[in-house]
Amino acid sequence: MSNNATQTIHSIPVDPLTGSIAVPIYQTSTFVQEAPGVNLGYDYSRTNNPTRATLEKILAGLEGGHTGAAFASGLAAIDAVVKLLQSGDEIVAVDDIYGGAFRLFTHVYEQFGIKVKYVDSTNTNNVFEAITPQTKLIWIETPTNPTLKISDIATIARIAKANNCLLCVDNTFASPALQQPLLLGADIVVHSATKYLGGHCDLIAGVVVTKTEELGAKIKFIQNASGAVLGPFECWLIIRGVETLHLRVKQHCINALEVARYLEQHPAVEKVFYPGLEQHANYAIARQQASGFGGVVSFTLKEDTEDAATKFVTATTYFRLAESLGGVKSLLCHPAAMTHKSIPVEKRRAAGVSDSLIRLSVGLEETGDLINDLEQAFAHSVSEQKNTKFNGHYLG
Repeated sequence: MSNNATQTIHSIPVDPLTGSIAVPIYQTSTFVQEAPGVNLGYDYSRTNNPTRATLEKILAGLEGGHTGAAFASGLAAIDAVVKLLQSGDEIVAVDDIYGGAFRLFTHVYEQFGIKVKYVDSTNTNNVFEAITPQTKLIWIETPTNPTLKISDIATIARIAKANNCLLCVDNTFASPALQQPLLLGADIVVHSATKYLGGHCDLIAGVVVTKTEELGAKIKFIQNASGAVLGPFECWLIIRGVETLHLRVKQHCINALEVARYLEQHPAVEKVFYPGLEQHANYAIARQQASGFGGVVSFTLKEDTEDAATKFVTATTYFRLAESLGGVKSLLCHPAAMTHKSIPVEKRRAAGVSDSLIRLSVGLEETGDLINDLEQAFAHSVSEQKNTKFNGHYLG
């Protein structure tokens, strides 16, 4: 389907039973049957639920895929994909990986004989060279969390296909409003629907969308067998979030670019990570494969210490210190001490997650207010900037 606001909004069906313009919440565990095995398409809500089925169809359409599956968390969605593998298989994964995915791969699945190799997938040769006959899955995030690296989905998809591997893309940061990896050749897309799909920091959810019916049937089997399904109310919340997805993401992108431009000229900032800046190493491919650059901006301080970062992240007003991202309200976090703490220090630093790196989830507030908030945080937390203002009052 065409992925624009009109198509997305009208992919949400009117209830055929009542004409309700909002999708009903079928808050039920089970369904009455006419006879054993004779029902109206539903028998037990772990296996299927009308509200969840509607959400899954909407999400499959958003990503241009065949089958959607909604899970109780983003990690449950990731877990379902890894369960497609068996002992002895290998995964080639992006080095700048979400800490929860690293923990799952390393501390859960490696003990079952699934080996994981981490590479900088922004260089597609690294992916190619890491593949062995045992490699069955290539796993990338693009943009990555938290250094916003961009990988060439189409090229890696060709590498995967030539080597009989599946390519799974974590599309959480871009969302289908900006990027559709399945249309670029990927086999599977995953989301933490907690983030932009939900959009309001009021639910935990995960999504898997597959390109083919065959692969979708395998994921649906795992979903039912493992049981980490998303409840009807949370499904309804995501459907509601999807109605405003394109509008929200468009404004997130506008605000984030303004914040990134402010940060790149601030004297206390060492480096800014945002693919919408022309000096970003992967700017060209980001512009080619996505229609926008997202709402997340990361940066490092010239004083590259955890203490400096801690002082900064506890000095803001509108940017609230919290894990997660993608909501209406702006958030910030210190990945080294929060989201990526489970990754060994050496591996974390090698992937670009330095001790002073700060991740911003730029919300929908007035951009000038957000930049002034960052300015006062610099003034209060960075010793070199005390009692000074940067460029005075910034109105965006």
